Amino acid sequence: MRILLIGGNGFIGRFAVSALTQQGHALAVFHRGTAAVPAGVEEIRGNHNQLSSSAQEMKRFVPDVVIDLVISSGAQAEELMNIFRGATQRVVMLSSIDVYRGVGIFHGTEGGPLQDVPLTEESELRRCLHPYPAESLQFLRKTFAWVTDDYDKIPAERAVMNDLELPGTVLRLPMVYGPGDPLRRFYPVVKRIADGRRHIIFPETLAAWRSPRGYVENVAAAIALAATDDRAARRVYNVCEEPSFSELEWARRIAAAMRWDGEFVVLPTERTPRHLLKPGNAAQHWTASSTRIRQELGYEESVTIEESIRRTIRWERENPAAAALLAQFDYAAEDAAVAGHPM
Repeated sequence: MRILLIGGNGFIGRFAVSALTQQGHALAVFHRGTAAVPAGVEEIRGNHNQLSSSAQEMKRFVPDVVIDLVISSGAQAEELMNIFRGATQRVVMLSSIDVYRGVGIFHGTEGGPLQDVPLTEESELRRCLHPYPAESLQFLRKTFAWVTDDYDKIPAERAVMNDLELPGTVLRLPMVYGPGDPLRRFYPVVKRIADGRRHIIFPETLAAWRSPRGYVENVAAAIALAATDDRAARRVYNVCEEPSFSELEWARRIAAAMRWDGEFVVLPTERTPRHLLKPGNAAQHWTASSTRIRQELGYEESVTIEESIRRTIRWERENPAAAALLAQFDYAAEDAAVAGHPM
């Protein structure tokens, strides 16, 4: 097949390109040109915010499938469908678990009772658009250059899935971790263990909170599968590992892989150092089900959770984080909190 990946040179895109290359497909990557594309992959440079200006160049590749990894808004999705209607057989877009109402409840933008979990593709979506508070959106934009001020995957999904002429597929991704993770999800635990800390603190609400995760190579394999299987046309799929672990369970798995013999300390919120507190209603879990993609397309992870954790730890240790992330470490405050906690 001939497959065009829009935004295919980033964290997830690099692995999706690798997975599709190994399957023997002809690939083109549309990107901003900040890094080189792999050998044998055609390169098209441009800006997603000005996608129409590159329309002819992208269509000259004559893709069978277009995968958009960086759709940020409904307007971008409409532009994408207008460009490729009649020029490709199917569009695959990467969405997010953040479309569900439970995410809005967590952030305080949605009212009503807690949403039942696990979240399935039929679970209720958010009623309020733009799920992230301004401060969180600003952080996302600094981390992911493709995020726009009007970021919201819900209108983007509607534009892709409601097109009568061009079939779409939507993949709702979890929190993706692995080598190259720009959010450094393992870093807080890995650094403390590497620094020889004997105690690692979790506020009791965060310790129990569960959210879906996926190792980047496995997520990339799901993208490749959905893009090359016609059964995925006009379908929406959650992609995530199962079972879903709590934040404390994840930390314990990281600690076991690093052979750490220290102690995790779970504290009430009022006794937890401020830098360790996270905003949000942790009573609302984000646990999701990936049963549909497993049953319909036969998806399964090729890299085990244990190996995924080992690879991510190795990358974290070999790639020190930027100084800006050090604000989440205040060992003096953590020592004082542990000293006041009956062991």
